[in-house]
Amino acid sequence: MSAVVNLGKYDNSDFDRGAPRWKRGLWVVVRCVFFQNPYPWGSAFRSALLRSFGAKIGKGVAIGSNLNISFPWRLVVGDHVWIGDDVGILSLAQVTIESSVCVARRSFLCTGSHDMRREDFKLKVGPILIRTGSWIAIGSLILPGVTIGEGAVVSAGSVVLKDVPPNCLVRGNPATVVYEIFRGSESAKPSVPVSRVRDKSTSPHDRAVVIDGEP
Repeated sequence: MSAVVNLGKYDNSDFDRGAPRWKRGLWVVVRCVFFQNPYPWGSAFRSALLRSFGAKIGKGVAIGSNLNISFPWRLVVGDHVWIGDDVGILSLAQVTIESSVCVARRSFLCTGSHDMRREDFKLKVGPILIRTGSWIAIGSLILPGVTIGEGAVVSAGSVVLKDVPPNCLVRGNPATVVYEIFRGSESAKPSVPVSRVRDKSTSPHDRAVVIDGEP
């Protein structure tokens, strides 16, 4: 085996794109006209277009501008999900976003990678699952094979390489658990107690990220 990658040997002809060429070509046109531009097409209209290409989209889904989805037929979205502006979803494998999830602007859900140990730089894919009630904050990167646990928070700009436990806040590159989140009733003070170490990602500045993530 060569000591370096030889991209001349790269071959992904065995990769199943999940749809015939005509459908993939039509989706590129629809994506460019109705998704990857700043015009504020309505979320209901965009959801209907995604469904027409095989995506499973729930009710009350808010979709921002300049959304880049590779293969909508490999996308499942639950109810009352927010997908912000400039989000990328590389759905070479299944991407599942359960209900009441916020994927803030400029986040990237990436199901594809490559085997750097192989000379031919073999394509590797893995599904992404984002559980109910979680928050992917602005500019975060979720990598192949990752599950984000229910109620978890991925702090802004984090790179998530492995599964995130439920009700935990993770931060950094690579993302690591900062603390467990405890949620109480609406009248509880505070509603989300944290550890003794103050974390800037739960400051008023970071709460603005939720607004930024709302289409």
